Amino acid sequence: MKTYDIVIIGGGPAGLSAAVSARKSGIESILILERDKELGGILNQCIHNGFGLHTFKEELTGPEYAGRFIEQVEELQIEYRLHTMVMDISRDKVVTAMNSTDGLFEIKAGAVILAMGCRERSRGALNIPGYRPAGIFSAGTAQRLVNMEGFLPGRKVVILGSGDIGLIMARRMTLEGAQVQVVAELMPYSGGLKRNIVQCLDDYGIPLKLSHTVVEIRGRERVEGVTLAQVDEKNRPIPGTEEDYACDTLLLSVGLIPENELSSGMGVELSRVTSGPVVNESLETNIEGVFACGNVLHVHDLVDFVSEEAAAAGRNAARYVQEAGKRAKLQAAADEADEADEAKERSGEQADVEEDTRSGAKQGADEAAQGRRQAVEIRAVDGVRYTVPSRIHVERMEDIQTVRFRVGGVYKNCFVSVYLDEERILHRKRPVMAPGEMEDVKLRKEELLKHPDLKTITVKLEEI
Repeated sequence: MKTYDIVIIGGGPAGLSAAVSARKSGIESILILERDKELGGILNQCIHNGFGLHTFKEELTGPEYAGRFIEQVEELQIEYRLHTMVMDISRDKVVTAMNSTDGLFEIKAGAVILAMGCRERSRGALNIPGYRPAGIFSAGTAQRLVNMEGFLPGRKVVILGSGDIGLIMARRMTLEGAQVQVVAELMPYSGGLKRNIVQCLDDYGIPLKLSHTVVEIRGRERVEGVTLAQVDEKNRPIPGTEEDYACDTLLLSVGLIPENELSSGMGVELSRVTSGPVVNESLETNIEGVFACGNVLHVHDLVDFVSEEAAAAGRNAARYVQEAGKRAKLQAAADEADEADEAKERSGEQADVEEDTRSGAKQGADEAAQGRRQAVEIRAVDGVRYTVPSRIHVERMEDIQTVRFRVGGVYKNCFVSVYLDEERILHRKRPVMAPGEMEDVKLRKEELLKHPDLKTITVKLEEI
């Protein structure tokens, strides 16, 4: 069984950034496992611009952004395997994978970084009545067909859901000559970025109907039309509000689901809100040496934030491997000293105890255990849906810890507040907040260390 210091599952933007960061942190033995035929992940089909403003300080397309990281992976000679499907990961970090070249094989990892990304929610989760005709696509599938395969899914299009991919595909289909009649959104607010609503819908005169959903799909062999209806506060269709649209294509942009079947199988604790792993300040899961980053952790709105988060995961995984190596050397030296003493005792000589070595090994083990015990919970309440991370070890965190979160609705003229137990340390006014926009707060280690008995950090919204 081959051994690597770090094995990264997924060769998309998160996996690439994590690999580059780990290599720059001093780890030589790194392997990326990617199931597709090329690195880059979802970025390969995102040919629109808007990527890289934070990371590279310039505007790039998706393939250009991915290319920057792929070049770094090649320059740093980081090993990767394509067309490789990971089948299982054990709790002791043995990765079982398969491909057409090596067949079924196992790899022992010192640390594992989960970077599998996410998948689109399918029609089966929507409970829309009607037949199953051709012409119903997820927005991401349509994006791949148009941008990579050169196929136009249809000519008259209705889009259900206002996620960013759906908004971008409204523009893309229009530019390719299709007629996008309407974008319907179940919620009373859009699920995408404000800039995408302006640039993809408003600029092309495409209407957005909030609090609407598809209640009927017509057609047996091919979609012939759909019926939209307004919904009430409990998302139930309101009789008398039905509108018929003739179309041959229905695109679904109704949410993304983190790909965590592997995570669940190895016993990683998952959040009921994000469907991603619960992680600490190091982006480490409840399983020691297993880290998570990118859309497998929680759905991001900008790939730049994915890269930033993945870089942190790579650094932390590298530090974990390095510290584990030091502890192993100390323990081996201590064991060797014990064996030497036992041999001397058997021969009648006085044992020469190397206390420094043994205490060093014990101290390393104690520090690791202590670091895991003293976790401070981060609570998301009063309009905040979740936070990443959801717990931190103050002694192990960096000088500034970024805590990302999303809100559960549209809020105007409110405050983002952070409490250390009962003491408020942040009260920041925000004119508008919406679920489509990721938010963050900064926690300073210096300030948290002033509260040695800290139990809970609370992130919440407060009215003016």
